Amino acid sequence: MKEHPKFKYTIDTVFNTPVVAELVDCCDVVFHLAAAVGVRLIVDSPVHTIETNVHGTEVVLRAAAKKQKRVIIASTSEVYGKSAKVPFCEDDDLVMGPTNKGRWSYACSKALDEFLGLAYHKEKHVPVTIIRMFNTVGPRQTGRYGMVLPNFARQALLDEPITVYGDGNQRRCFGYVLDIVEAMIRIAKSDQCIGEVINIGNNHEISINGLATLVRSRLHSHSEIVRVPYERVYGAGFEDMSRRVPSLAKLERLIGYRPVTPLEDIIDAVASEMRGHECLDSLNNLSQHLRTPVSHPV
Repeated sequence: MKEHPKFKYTIDTVFNTPVVAELVDCCDVVFHLAAAVGVRLIVDSPVHTIETNVHGTEVVLRAAAKKQKRVIIASTSEVYGKSAKVPFCEDDDLVMGPTNKGRWSYACSKALDEFLGLAYHKEKHVPVTIIRMFNTVGPRQTGRYGMVLPNFARQALLDEPITVYGDGNQRRCFGYVLDIVEAMIRIAKSDQCIGEVINIGNNHEISINGLATLVRSRLHSHSEIVRVPYERVYGAGFEDMSRRVPSLAKLERLIGYRPVTPLEDIIDAVASEMRGHECLDSLNNLSQHLRTPVSHPV
């Protein structure tokens, strides 16, 4: 990709207002993906999480408003919070936990991003779309901040214990990154999506216990599946959601598309990339760096 004549990139922070403004001026569409993510990072660095998410979005929207550039803001399924109404629809109420539980700072900061984006659309007529992503996964995803699938795959390839946080009965849906990119491009090209909030992901549901078992089976691993109490990893009082399933009706209605890649194929792709680009020695070094295996309760 880097060698493509039309591909250019700039490495900087979204807080660098002049750089963001210059890049926004040069583009047709802004995909705002910059954010603090991962339960481990959120719990350990709540100030960083809130400032990065809220201020970063503010910088992007201000720059886009000056030239009326199309903006796609990446939000998250986390904004649905503790809602028990499944599947989650875009117009559902959001049910947040208390402010003394740092777990909810990410959800609240991304909800504020949504409010801000839609306010810019309403007041300043910026063509904004909010996309709520549900566990996007695929090759090259880091497990450093607790993303569950790369951690399970790494542990399985090394025949290390696959660590499941909590009782493992929490259920999630996983969308393949290439499917998500395809949906995002279609959204960016659709005027019907302007001013809308849209779920984006796969709605095939699996428990984290089931995911661990499936990863072990697909990778022919001898790993033991070990369950670790939340409080041992994130401290006392950590809260998680039992289910998180998107309604994709709006996505299909607006762009005629939905993510379709089976979870088995996603696991194979993740493992293939790990085998092809990192020898087991490298994986072992990473394992030593992440001495306590981390698995996002997602």
